[in-house]
Amino acid sequence: MPLLALALPVLAAEIWLMDSHDAWPVMAATTAVVIAAIFVAWVGYRRANASISRYGIVERGFFGGVSTVAARDVAGVLRVHLYRANSLDTTQELFVVERTGRGAFRMRGRFWDEATMDRVAEVLGVEETVGSEPMTLADLREANPRLLYWFERRSLTR
Repeated sequence: MPLLALALPVLAAEIWLMDSHDAWPVMAATTAVVIAAIFVAWVGYRRANASISRYGIVERGFFGGVSTVAARDVAGVLRVHLYRANSLDTTQELFVVERTGRGAFRMRGRFWDEATMDRVAEVLGVEETVGSEPMTLADLREANPRLLYWFERRSLTR
């Protein structure tokens, strides 16, 4: 249903803008492109996964890229509570940190349950550090920007 909710407004706007009966080939092509884009997104979503074992982490991303981190390169696991944007609610986040200090893998509490997060440090055989106080993304950016994705490392307010 969410996919239908995304596609219908685009197609409805096209029908409204192209009032002519001669425009059906353009509408058919647009409909085919929208359906193909939805299918590609669905396949990317279904293929994305992560596997953690005592040997390391293998992650297949939404766009198909595979990232591998050997267990010997993992220094530890950091778990923090981050405030959600414009809210006092927090979300638990887990970061697997490489020996270089870079974030190797991230688990967001919106997508992963707490029981799964509890097993990560145990499976990898490394120490887990739990943050004592909730923090904002800005606080984390200042304290340890290498844990964050490249687009989170810069603030839009500066």
